[in-house]
Amino acid sequence: MDELDRMSVEEFKKTEKSPIVLVLDNVRSLNNVGSAFRTSDAFKIEKIYLCGITGTPPHRDIQKTALGATESVEWEYCLNTLEAIEKLKADEYQICALEQVDRSIMLHDFAPEKGKKYALVFGNEVFGVEEEVLQNCDTVLEIPQLGTKHSLNISVSLGIAVWDLMVKLEGF
Repeated sequence: MDELDRMSVEEFKKTEKSPIVLVLDNVRSLNNVGSAFRTSDAFKIEKIYLCGITGTPPHRDIQKTALGATESVEWEYCLNTLEAIEKLKADEYQICALEQVDRSIMLHDFAPEKGKKYALVFGNEVFGVEEEVLQNCDTVLEIPQLGTKHSLNISVSLGIAVWDLMVKLEGF
């Protein structure tokens, strides 16, 4: 780790985070949950909300893909995703679901504003983001897809969306 110039878990917890949180809405795959933690660590995501049936640490299947990121990234469990959304709205987060709906904005067309905070909501692998949750989001973003399978794994969607926001907000 010294050769890679990586910070310790203690240093990570003290460092300034990006203005992004993640909300996992009934994500059933523990590997996807672990992947969310690992991506969150990579981009200094502020926090992950694990909602509904979404698994929580400690669990060996989460650890397998998180590679220890459950120790560095702050997380909170909410029984209901709307509970997490309400907390985030009260803290002035812009709530952005990733889903394919008729009112979605293509991710590349979305222009986040510097100085604002964003919550990205990712839904269940089969059913997507719950309709009631979608109704309470400020924006619905969609990742353009060109092939026959108009869906991506949550871990892939999460990585693409976080990277896109980080580039637009942090400029790297």
